[in-house]
Amino acid sequence: MASRDEMRRIAAESIAQGDATGWFERFYRQVGGDWDQVPWADRRPNPYLVAWLRGFGASPIRKRCLVVGCGLGDDAEALASGGFDVTAFDISPTAIEAAKRRFPRSGVDYVVADLLQPPPGWTAAFDLIFESFTLQVLPPEPRHAAMHAMARFVAPGGRVFVLCRAREADEPIGDLPWPLTRDELATFEQAGLRILSVDVVRDDEQPPVRRFQALFEQPLA
Repeated sequence: MASRDEMRRIAAESIAQGDATGWFERFYRQVGGDWDQVPWADRRPNPYLVAWLRGFGASPIRKRCLVVGCGLGDDAEALASGGFDVTAFDISPTAIEAAKRRFPRSGVDYVVADLLQPPPGWTAAFDLIFESFTLQVLPPEPRHAAMHAMARFVAPGGRVFVLCRAREADEPIGDLPWPLTRDELATFEQAGLRILSVDVVRDDEQPPVRRFQALFEQPLA
């Protein structure tokens, strides 16, 4: 049976071979549909996303949203239910097929794609980018490349909503998933976005996990 330790072993092998993302498909295939073995597959929308959607002021109807590393699809479905026109992608074909099976009547466009080599048609194409817990499983160099890629996806006036593990700069990075620092989040600003908010939240895991909930905006041209 796969476990968090097994996930880390598979990820470490892939990263050592210069492939920062290919391990996702290998891991999804290894669990063989036993989603309880996938640490991030809660099979419910992220509660921080749910809370954010409840407080969403302007009508999102017809606004295009891109979900990064969508996994089994719960966050994408929550955004679609909130009125967004959602494209959701994952590098793992197994994950995308699972999402389609779980939500056979979905209006979400589920696609296989690589965040580090994205389709050119996604440039400036989305009003909202939602990223939850993907950056924290990437090593520094591909992590920064991914942040620049996400910034390029945002249409003028659009936003990037990020959820990730948090740490102070003087704290040890620990094992995968690797927490981000505030300085790393500033990469979005270096990529041309304007910071709207960075909040530190604690979830209900035991022990509690400290996370950043951050919102960035693409300035109007």
